[in-house]
Amino acid sequence: MTQPPPYGPPSPQYGPPMVAPPSAGWELDRVDRLAGTDFGLAQLRVVPITSGLAIGGLIAGIGAILVAFLVLCFGLAGSGSSWGALVAGAFTLLAMLAGGGAVAAGLIAMRQIRRSAAPGRVHFTGRGVAMGAVICGAVGGGISLVGLLLGLLLRA
Repeated sequence: MTQPPPYGPPSPQYGPPMVAPPSAGWELDRVDRLAGTDFGLAQLRVVPITSGLAIGGLIAGIGAILVAFLVLCFGLAGSGSSWGALVAGAFTLLAMLAGGGAVAAGLIAMRQIRRSAAPGRVHFTGRGVAMGAVICGAVGGGISLVGLLLGLLLRA
């Protein structure tokens, strides 16, 4: 007895076709038989995925908030001596870079998610995550600036 072909349309001789194992991000939607041949056309459905930019932006935004609390602590703890404002300034720079990166990544991710709704393209999700990245980045930058200003004002 001969072996059936590994892929293809149903055949009365071999039975239903074997379907390729699903790969990451693609699911078999349907198989249309091509008239007059033993072949079929596989229609794939793209599974929505969460935007990596949105996730990276949220991680950077949370990092900016954590560094901003360090700025606040160093600014207040070292306000009596000269080192508080200097250390707070260094960490403010780090928090502002991380916060700015989080805001930029979040905005780019929201644009990527909005544009991915076209048919036949990979559909990205995660608009809430991208919005959280923008908010966390802005809050982290704001807290770090307030901490630096408090450290400078209390020093005098």
